[in-house]
Parts: sequence; structure tokens; C-alpha cells
Amino acid sequence: MPGVAGQTGLSKRALVRAFRSAAWGPRTSYYRSVAIFRIERFTPLPAAEAWRRVTDWERHAGAVPLTSVGVRTDPPTRTGTVFVARTGVGPLAVDDPMEVVRWSPPAAGRAGLCELEKRGSVVLGRASIDVRPTGSGSHVIWVEEVRVRLLPRWGDPLLSAAGRRVFGRVLDTLLGD
Repeated sequence: MPGVAGQTGLSKRALVRAFRSAAWGPRTSYYRSVAIFRIERFTPLPAAEAWRRVTDWERHAGAVPLTSVGVRTDPPTRTGTVFVARTGVGPLAVDDPMEVVRWSPPAAGRAGLCELEKRGSVVLGRASIDVRPTGSGSHVIWVEEVRVRLLPRWGDPLLSAAGRRVFGRVLDTLLGD
């Protein structure tokens, strides 16, 4: 299968299983059809700075065309923070509301982990952002499991490829500033 499975050497089923157990424990997905992608970047930034940049939700909009992001809860970001990414123009826009369900910033050489749940009427799924300190900076890992309502199962590889490209650009922009 082209896409993530071909790049990792894992079947889609094995990748889904590994993603779920690594990010949320051995739960079964509530989605029949999902697109999964994983992006990794190494940066000379210290883990705390990389974390600050990749969890500055409003700044994500600067790297995604036709997108705005609004945080609906008061700062600082924590478990329970809700924000909405709106992509499109006028009536053709789609809202992607997300909630932070786990918030554990990096500290004292420990990795940071942020888990999000997408709770929209069109875009559903989960994301995990992991920032690990390294000897020369940090390692950022973004994994996403996403479902777009009405998108047939055969569209999952296309959605995965688009997700890798878009969110790869988001990470490059956020970590490169």
C-alpha cells in the first residue's frame, strides 16, 4: 500500500495498532476509516522552546493557507483547552474544533506530550505531539489519526499524504522561526 505503510514498512493495520497503543493505549478506534500520518523533525531548539512553538495554536494558521485558529478557552494551554481551526472561504469553510485531552510539557530532561481530540462534525480524530530532548536540541513527533466525514475509505492514502505535507510545513515553519 502506498503512503505511510510503504514508508514505514508496516501494514496500515499494524500502523493503526502501533499508533493507538503508543498514543492512547490499546483502545479500538471509533472510526471505520481513518487516515494516519506521522511527521518527525529534529531541531537545535531546546525542548521547552520547541514545545512552546508547536503548541502556540494561533501560529499554526500562518503555515496553512486559508486557515485561521481561535482559542476558545483562557490561557494558559492545559488539559481542557479548546481551539478551532477554520479552513476555507465563506460558506465553503470547515471548522475543526479540538480539545487538549493530555498536557504534559517537557521538564528536566523529560519529554513533553500533548494529545488532542478532533470533535467536529466534518473532521474527527486524534493527534499526538511529542517533544523529546536530545543532546543537540529536540526531536518533535506529530502523529495524527483523522477521519473526514463522507470521504470514502479509498481516500485515506490521499488524506494521509496531504496531512504529511501540510503538517510537515507547519512544523518546519513553527520550528524554523
